[in-house]
Amino acid sequence: MLVTTWVIVGVIAGVSGVFIGYRALRQARAAVEDCQRMLARQISEGMGDLKAIRDVAVCRYDALSEMTGRLSFSVAMINGLGDGIVLTSINGRSETRTYIRPVVGGKGREPLSPEEEEAVRAARLGLGPMIASRASEVL
Repeated sequence: MLVTTWVIVGVIAGVSGVFIGYRALRQARAAVEDCQRMLARQISEGMGDLKAIRDVAVCRYDALSEMTGRLSFSVAMINGLGDGIVLTSINGRSETRTYIRPVVGGKGREPLSPEEEEAVRAARLGLGPMIASRASEVL
């Protein structure tokens, strides 16, 4: 009798989980469709060019243990299609190195550093030009 009760509870919980997941999926798809309609309307009204740089984020951090003050940075400049660049400057006591990496569809063509990925993610989410680096807080 006890096993049967647990089987019934398990089945009900499983069905409920599937139902909740299905509803969440439908809501997510509806939100994506709303965004696509809004972008299409803006483009048709001449309000936006998907190829123009529109999302920018700067992630400042301490790249080297010898330097403090968050002098190193990564800047992501992304257009509406998720294409763009990440410009990174690593500042040390005696030298500065600068890197630029292409971004296509919101992902780097080459492997990106955690700070570069964070800048791209922040730009895509529209979090503003200056963000605090979580990756450097771990160091």
